[in-house]
Amino acid sequence: MRFKSPSLPELHAFLAVCQLGSFRKAAEALYVTQAGVSRAVLRLEQHMACTLLDRSGSRVVPTARGHEYRALIEAHVTGLENAFDRFGGRSGMHKLRISVAPTLGTRWLVPRLPKFRALHPDLEIEFRQFHYDEDFSREDVDVWIEIKRPTRAWPRGIRARYLLGREIVPACSPALAAGLREPGDLLGSTLLQHTNYPDNWALWLQTAGGVPAPPALGPGFDLGNNLIVAACAGMGVTVIQPALIEPELESGKLVIPFRRAANTERGYYFCSRAAMAGNDASDRLAHWLMSEAEASAASVQWAA
Repeated sequence: MRFKSPSLPELHAFLAVCQLGSFRKAAEALYVTQAGVSRAVLRLEQHMACTLLDRSGSRVVPTARGHEYRALIEAHVTGLENAFDRFGGRSGMHKLRISVAPTLGTRWLVPRLPKFRALHPDLEIEFRQFHYDEDFSREDVDVWIEIKRPTRAWPRGIRARYLLGREIVPACSPALAAGLREPGDLLGSTLLQHTNYPDNWALWLQTAGGVPAPPALGPGFDLGNNLIVAACAGMGVTVIQPALIEPELESGKLVIPFRRAANTERGYYFCSRAAMAGNDASDRLAHWLMSEAEASAASVQWAA
């Protein structure tokens, strides 16, 4: 059977604009971007080969054909929504689609998710691919845990709340730490670097270690997770956010040789569209993440 009817997202967008009289308000109600609603309605009009909305006034209203089409479909779309509410396979479940920086997701967030699931069994977290050049226009993501770049402002319409990860500290194996008496000794060590942030070592040495001399950097890694594995293997000393090495600090595989941190002015932020304000699922996840971030910062085991 070949279906000729438009997709549900297109119908949802059209009906929301009809009901609210605004693409912006429809986007807020559907938790998508205004551009996404506009594109969905345009696809519907192209599919139906007619103009369904009059956009010329201060309030968007259906055209004559739009009124006719709305009358034909509104009850049926409402019926589909009611059917889902009644017979949905996971009644009462809510889903949040999240994009998170890979190393933070693997090392910090995922190990904590069983605790979140126990507290919120009705809320399902579904991971989406992380984009390093994120512009927050994707419609397959509800919330992000994104890295703040000091030279980049958050886009308009995005609410960003700091979680953790501004501070970096040196970390290495206990064997290497035994030979470090003062920060200047690091200049004679192999300094493992994150290739996306090659200035981290100079920042820490100058602002936290009081060492003005430029460091000679050692092997580079493009993922924080690989950097941590290399440090555990004794390849050298890394400089990294303490939250990412909590298991290694607890087990003793890594230690922090100097009790000093440098502020990168970056860190990880919980980001959501302003239209998501007041969304119960998003608010519950944000509140839990803030609580976990505070606990994480308080539990860092510094080396003596």
